[in-house]
Parts: sequence; C-alpha cells; structure tokens
Amino acid sequence: MRKQTSSLDGFIPRQATTGNLGRVEQTIPQPAKRPEAGRFSRPIGKRPEIHSSAVTRTEVDESLAAIHDEEQPKPRRTLFRRRPKRPLTRKQKIVRRVIIFFIVVLLAIGGYVALRAFIASGQIFQGNLFDLFQAKPLKMDSNGRSNILIFGTSEDDPGHEAAYLTDSILVLSVDQNKKNAYMISIPRDLIVDYGVACFAGYQGKINALYGCYSDSGAKSKEKEGAAALKKKVGEVLGLDIQYYSHVNYTVVRDVVKALGNKIEITIKSTDPRGIMDSNFDWKCKDGDANASRATILKNCPPNGHFIDYPNGKVTLDAEHALYLAQARGASAPTYGLERSNFDREINQQKIIVAIREKAVSAGTLADIGKVTSLIDALGKNLRTDFATAEVRTLMQLGQDIPSNRIKSLSLVKEGEELVGTGMGGVIPLAGSFEYGQIQAFIAKNLSSNPVIREASGVTVLNGTSTAGIALTESGKLTEAGYTVVSTNNAPTTDYQTTVIWRLNKDDNDGTAKALASRYGVKLKTGKPGFAVAAGTEFVIIIGQDRVSSSNGSGG
Repeated sequence: MRKQTSSLDGFIPRQATTGNLGRVEQTIPQPAKRPEAGRFSRPIGKRPEIHSSAVTRTEVDESLAAIHDEEQPKPRRTLFRRRPKRPLTRKQKIVRRVIIFFIVVLLAIGGYVALRAFIASGQIFQGNLFDLFQAKPLKMDSNGRSNILIFGTSEDDPGHEAAYLTDSILVLSVDQNKKNAYMISIPRDLIVDYGVACFAGYQGKINALYGCYSDSGAKSKEKEGAAALKKKVGEVLGLDIQYYSHVNYTVVRDVVKALGNKIEITIKSTDPRGIMDSNFDWKCKDGDANASRATILKNCPPNGHFIDYPNGKVTLDAEHALYLAQARGASAPTYGLERSNFDREINQQKIIVAIREKAVSAGTLADIGKVTSLIDALGKNLRTDFATAEVRTLMQLGQDIPSNRIKSLSLVKEGEELVGTGMGGVIPLAGSFEYGQIQAFIAKNLSSNPVIREASGVTVLNGTSTAGIALTESGKLTEAGYTVVSTNNAPTTDYQTTVIWRLNKDDNDGTAKALASRYGVKLKTGKPGFAVAAGTEFVIIIGQDRVSSSNGSGG
C-alpha cells in the first residue's frame, strides 16, 4: 500500500503533470471526506500521481513568500519615481556646509539687529514692544496730513546754561498717501502768550514755553512740556499737530557718526564767499587756549575757522554738522548768516534732509554696523509720543518720500516775509499775537482743498439792480475758502444769469472747477472787457438768477 503524502501547516505540495504542448498543470487537491468510524476510506475520485514523497524547505519558503506578496498592497505608480539617493561628493558637502553657515550667520545678525531695535524702541516709543510687528497708519488732520513737532534741547551738554530752552523748533507735515512732506521752522524768538506765569511773566519767547510747562526740563514733566509746545505751535500755524519728537544736543553728531561720519549739503548764501561763523573757532585749538596760529590753521584749513564753507556742495563730518546746525553768526567776524536764527533754521533743514537721504540709501541699509549704530543713536537721543505700532509706517514713509518732494515753507522768505522784529523778539507782521496771515500761508500750501491751496484772486461784481448782492456773495465765498480781492458793481445791471470770467486758462484748474460746480455755469476765458482789480484771476458777475435763488445762496 502506497504511503499517503502528508501536508505541512495546511499546505499541499504542488504536483506537476505534462499536458498538451508541454504545459505544466497544477492539480488542485479536493478536501478529503472524513472516514466513517471504524473504517478506512479513500477520497472520491482519481488520486493524482505523486512524484515526491517529501516537501522540501525551499518549497515551503517559496509558498510563504508567495502568500506574503499577495497580502501586500501593490505600490502606486507615480509620475516621478524617486531615484535612489546618491552619496554627496566632498565638494557638495562643503558647499552645503557653507550655505548652512551663512544662513545661521544671517539669522544671528537679524536677531542681533532686532534685539537692538527692540531695546531702542522701548526707550523711544510708547506702547508694547511687540507692536513693532504692526504697521498702523499715522493719525491725520482734516487735510489727510500727519503733523510732527520736532524740538531740541541741550540738557545733555555739560555746562549749557538754560538747557531746557528749545532753540530748534520745526514742524514736519507728511501726507502718507500722496507721499510728500513739508518742513516749517518756527522762530525761536517768536513772542507768544504762555497762558500761565512763566520765568519772565505771561508772555515771552516761544523757546521758553517747554521749560515753563516741564518744570525747567524735568524728565518727569516732559510730556506736559511737549503738549504745551504742540498746542502753541499749532495755534500759530493753524495746524492740528498729532505727534512730537524731542531730540537732545548730540543727536546730530551721533546720527551722522552712525551713517559713516559723512553727509552732503548745499550751501546757498547771499554772500558770494559762502558762510563763516567764528563762534566755534575754539574747536580749532585742540583744547589748548594758547594754541599757535599754525596749529589753528592745521586743524581748521584754510582760514582757521571751524565753520567756514563756500557756496555749493560741501561734505560735513559729525562735529561740523553739529556746530553748523547751531551757527547763526552770533560772534564777529562772521558772514553769510546775516539773518541769524532764520539762516540757522534753513541750514538745520538741509542737515535733516541730508541725514534722511544717507539713512535710506542702499549702502546704509546693507551695512549692519551702520544700522545698529543708527538705532543706538536714536535710542539715546530721541523721545517721542509715536506708538510702537506706528513705527513701521513711519520708517516706510522715510524711504518712500523722495527728497525732491520734501519742501520747505519759510515764514521769512525774502519779499514774502510774514514775521519781523518787535517786542524784543520776533512778531507777526500783522501784529503781536496775530497769526491769521501765517495760518493762511500754511493752509494755502497744505490744504487738501484746491481753492484754498491755489488762493486764486476773485473779484465779485453785482450785475443786478439789487443792492448789496455782491457783498453778500463775497462773504459766502470767503467763508468757503476763496480769496476775494475786490467787490464792486458791474458796468451794467442787466445780467439775467451769472457770468464767470477766467483770465488765465492755464492756471488754477482746481478753483476753476470749483466755481463752475458752485454756480452751475461754463466759465468764459479771456478778458471781460473792463478793468478789474490787481491780483484778479476770476471775475464773477452776479446775475438775476442768484437774486432769485435765495439771495445768492451757493453750493
């Protein structure tokens, strides 16, 4: 009797038979019927031939492997097959390490600069330091402008008498949407009303007002002093001033040093020699009161004066920038500074613009040493009421506003002076404490209203038989911001409709559009055929239609 082939772990060994065309067929074993009790029974059907009486270990391993393969999910085919990693060459390893090194260095430098900025901002600005990551828009007045009072004191200058006096007072007016700025210097000797009893009484020079309200420059009272100065300067100029920046004596020196110890300005003096102020010639002696003439000339070429510059472009280091910002021809010999403080204010503005240009230049922004030095200089020498969340906006404006869009508005422009000497100081030409002309000048330049900004001369004539109609209309126009230069009767009184003549079609487009809209008429260009007052650019002849419409009420 042939021995029956046994199975291993439930697996039946595969058997091969030869069929047609040599095909190998595999017989599929049928489950055996359970034998009846007490008898041996064979499975039904023909028993396949068995060529091997034992299962090899190789067959078992192959069977197990086949089952494992069937159970594993087939990998998805992807568009790009991952190539096996190749080991990096020595050169590639070096390049990778160098790149990683530079990334780490840049991160370290960025962290260092950020830390310095963080520390400085805590000394300068108001609010949470983490607000630096915001870019909050600046506060604005009704004209869409942000007005910043900048004033300087000398409490950091040892031995400086009355260091709380604000000998530098300037307003910077910025339009953050139109990207332009105006600088307006306030004469330090302008006589104002303090509103309280101060050192010399209730009235005096504006440069003492900060000290009056800050208890002679006490740091604990700085905000009170700055607020009082903001209010008074705003009253003089007719501006809503939102911010202040208080700088000390050495800010110019430290900032210029931080920027490479070199800035450029252009000297423009009425004197063909340029400017010279001998008040600072002690700087030429190197601390030796008995220094020889040779030493003085060596230290201050070519003529032995520390502040001595020809007209044209000049280069200033930190020390010369600091003392030029103070020069006003106070000591003889001197020239080119005949207007004293007024000339000093002009030079201060030039230095500010030069510092700004250098600070935002590509060379400065790429130099980490200059950036951190600049941050430190401002942190030590500047205090302000800007919020920390507004700093990024302020910095961006500093870069976005080109130098040719930073203009100066002077109260002492030759031939157009608005102030003069009086009462032991400077007073408005319109009279003591009369700031109307100054305010109109500032409004003309800073107003968002083209009618106010252009200040075109308007003559109003009555073309009807109704008495007083031109005078009434003039009042309404003046209230709306128009500059009325004359009011009179027209040559005839038979005008049924209002007529407006525009004498120069190439100027004052804003006013022309405003008048056309206000009166609902098309403007005529040219001459009206009769004489008009000097300074007239528009002639309005009031017609009967304005009398009929509520006594000339306009839009």
